[in-house]
Amino acid sequence: MLILASASPRRTQLLQQIGVEHRVVPADIDERRRPHESVEQCVVRLCRAKAAQVWQRLQANDAQKLAQSRVSAVLGADTVVAVDDQLLGKPRDRDHALAMLRQLSGRTHQVLSAVALMDARGLQHDLSISEVRFRALSADECAAYCSSDEPLDKAGGYAIQGRAALFIERLTGSYSGVMGLPLYETGRLLADAGLIAAAAGARS
Repeated sequence: MLILASASPRRTQLLQQIGVEHRVVPADIDERRRPHESVEQCVVRLCRAKAAQVWQRLQANDAQKLAQSRVSAVLGADTVVAVDDQLLGKPRDRDHALAMLRQLSGRTHQVLSAVALMDARGLQHDLSISEVRFRALSADECAAYCSSDEPLDKAGGYAIQGRAALFIERLTGSYSGVMGLPLYETGRLLADAGLIAAAAGARS
């Protein structure tokens, strides 16, 4: 059984999309960026910390029960939106979401989505980096979007799979990565661990 160290319904949806059964046990870590840490270093550190923390918590609670429940691995993930080396996490409120949307309007930004798998072999990770171009948005469009609940629990204050799809002029990279779980990279890690059938592109 795979454990997903995230309460994100989008990550659950994406794992279900590829037929991976799992149980949710959210991680509880400090997700703030450290001083002098690059965006890439930050997102990789966080995904690894989430997977490792939940694995260690399950082991500490009862290693025998862990074995009996057939938990074989923990999957951690982290996704950030970056513009001008600034991380745009989940907005605090609608005003913050509006400020983020204005910052992204008419510009290209990066979405970094990292995934880590912790099992008896140790901790492995992979990283997807996508570029997303927003068209110029009017003040009314920004206000209307931010008046909904959609931006509030999304990195960067938008959901590519929701109404914000209307804003995206161009995407280079991974659609699922922008949603929050890069399926190509996730599939390779799961195949390497024997949790899904090996697929093209899996490491030998």
